[in-house]
Amino acid sequence: MKRYDRLKEILRLDPERDFLRIYRLTAAYEFPWDLTRALELALHRTYAVPAIGGLLARTGEFTGRPQKRYDDTALLLDAVLEHGFDSEDGRTAIRRINRMHRSYDIGNDEMRYVLSTFVVVPKRWIDAYGWRRLTGHETRALVNYYRTLGRHMGIRDLPETYAGFEHCLDSYEAAHFSWDEGARRVSDATLALMASWYPAPLAPLVRGASTALMDDSLLRAFRYAPPKPAVRAAVRGALRLRGRAVRLLPPRGTPRYARRNPQIKGYRDGYRVAELGTFPVPGTGGCPVRRGGGALS
Repeated sequence: MKRYDRLKEILRLDPERDFLRIYRLTAAYEFPWDLTRALELALHRTYAVPAIGGLLARTGEFTGRPQKRYDDTALLLDAVLEHGFDSEDGRTAIRRINRMHRSYDIGNDEMRYVLSTFVVVPKRWIDAYGWRRLTGHETRALVNYYRTLGRHMGIRDLPETYAGFEHCLDSYEAAHFSWDEGARRVSDATLALMASWYPAPLAPLVRGASTALMDDSLLRAFRYAPPKPAVRAAVRGALRLRGRAVRLLPPRGTPRYARRNPQIKGYRDGYRVAELGTFPVPGTGGCPVRRGGGALS
């Protein structure tokens, strides 16, 4: 197989009908590393919305057990990608996601915003750092994939186009990004988790590289010091060079799903999709934390 053969296969498919197949090829074969990094950044962006980041801080999950939360999130989302919406594992993953969300006071606007990050941030990342840009064909499939996921999650008023998702993300962030002490703790815990995946001497470099990839609005919301322009240029330049190097490599022959990523560390002996994620705290009536921070009696 030659470097662009899989793209030719993608372009022969119909993004309205074959969106799962197209997105699976894009995510698991063409850009698995890029999609993983982009989705990490996408989730990180959501913390800068106090209604989201503050809630995550109050649950204590992302600050107390960040590796498990990372693993569970990646594995649940990837179960749908790998097995499909109508498969047993795909349906189970969506039920787990929905049951977790129903345990908290989360509004439709917030849910739609988070879904928008899954559409917009990966396209922006790949267009900037991937070995090639996403085609319009792939972008339409990406939109249809996440519109389908959003419908399964009961999210209302979903955008119909990439431009619609982009507008949803940008306008929501402009209105809602702001400082929250709990959200900053969640962000710090996430950066510490990412640094822990590498040898200890590299931890400061990993954290510096992570903040260098944040835009100014995200840095302001978390009150992180802006990286030096030279650092930002070096990090982003290195990612672009990586993309050019990948372009010269043979195409991937086997799919790379999240369960194969070295960053997934909590399930070395395997896992059951039905047991991933969080479960209601006994005695709370199923809603352990409300947005205002008070536990139910």
